[in-house]
Amino acid sequence: MSTTRFIARAGVVAVAAGVATLLGSGLASAHVTAKVLGEAAQQGGYSKITFRVPNEDEAAGTVKLEVKMPADTPVTSARTRPMAGWTAQITKVALDKPVKVHGAEIKEAISSVTWTAAAGTRIAPGEFEEFELSVGPLPETDQLVMPAIQTYEGGKVVAWDQPPAEDGAEPEHPAPVIALAPEGEDHHGGSAASVDAQNAASESDDANAAAASGSDDTARWLGGAGLVVGALGLGFGVGATLRARKATSRS
Repeated sequence: MSTTRFIARAGVVAVAAGVATLLGSGLASAHVTAKVLGEAAQQGGYSKITFRVPNEDEAAGTVKLEVKMPADTPVTSARTRPMAGWTAQITKVALDKPVKVHGAEIKEAISSVTWTAAAGTRIAPGEFEEFELSVGPLPETDQLVMPAIQTYEGGKVVAWDQPPAEDGAEPEHPAPVIALAPEGEDHHGGSAASVDAQNAASESDDANAAAASGSDDTARWLGGAGLVVGALGLGFGVGATLRARKATSRS
């Protein structure tokens, strides 16, 4: 293969890679995610979980979000934060075996939490919303996997319910998940009362995180666009070199 042909093929590959990067960054950020802002979530403690829900449909708005709690590692209490235009419903299920929480016997666990939009309210195309949930005590497990069901206007339903892959690869419809630190580490799990204070203190963190997310998305798009432009420039340069060589050989 000649040097010029190799350079030309490399330019085409670079353009394709740039387009894939540009499109891939947008798709990767489109699913429902869960974050713990501020102190790390700790096994046995209480924490506030923020579910970020982007609207990925270009024609319909999101009008409902259902988050399911794992049955094998139950969470026994949850509180929702009031949201204008949305109503929240917490569903409980009877435990096969009661558990002790702060000396009290608990016979029920959280099965699911559902947020439903009132008439005239929705997450519009191109927008996102955040739903906050205070939960605890957190179970003794390394991570809390919480499948989410997103419902759009018109009845379209998207299930974000696939657990993390063992090889670390992201599945097509990943479930929201948070990591839990072992009990006893220097992360203050707190109590139900302290969670309310933590929620108030972390409001500014939420705003900063949302702004940072927007900046990261912009940076990814600009980076991908820069790669595409650079690759196109390489292609034009190769073309100019080939034309110059042809002109020289003819003369």
